[in-house]
Amino acid sequence: MKLKTMIVAAAVAALVPTAALADPAASPSDKANGARACQALKASLGATFATTYGTNADKSNAMGKCVSAWARAAHQNRHEAQAECKAEQADPAFAASHDGKTFAQHYGVGKRGANAMNRCVIAKAQAENTAERQATVKAAKTCKAERTSLGAAAFTAKYGTKANAFGKCVSKLAQAQQD
Repeated sequence: MKLKTMIVAAAVAALVPTAALADPAASPSDKANGARACQALKASLGATFATTYGTNADKSNAMGKCVSAWARAAHQNRHEAQAECKAEQADPAFAASHDGKTFAQHYGVGKRGANAMNRCVIAKAQAENTAERQATVKAAKTCKAERTSLGAAAFTAKYGTKANAFGKCVSKLAQAQQD
């Protein structure tokens, strides 16, 4: 019995460092940003929203799928923005390319005492979230027109799935626009 306990303890100890290095789940602010993005998308896309995030058979959980996807995207965008802002802050030539202003002067400290780093991260993450949302709306409109011109059967054959050909089309086109 002691041997089994020691083996389990060793296995857990081996897994803990790996788990500690893993990226943590989306924060509450990432989830809130994802929900806001989905509300904006739902307003922009109208009936196409459910087709984009649901399947042909089940469109009932489209909002949940959307929020989940956009919360992950907001999380990733926030981490990328943090890396970019840290690089900008460490750049000795920052002032030369920003009208002689330092990082702190350029991003300011804000009304509620938020520091320049937070303001930088927020600005960059919001810009990326907005660009991704606009790319998704544009892709959905393009896919809708393509589905109309090709017909449902040809459109489904092109994107390889009957369940969610429209969603796959939107995902493919939105990613191409982002690249």
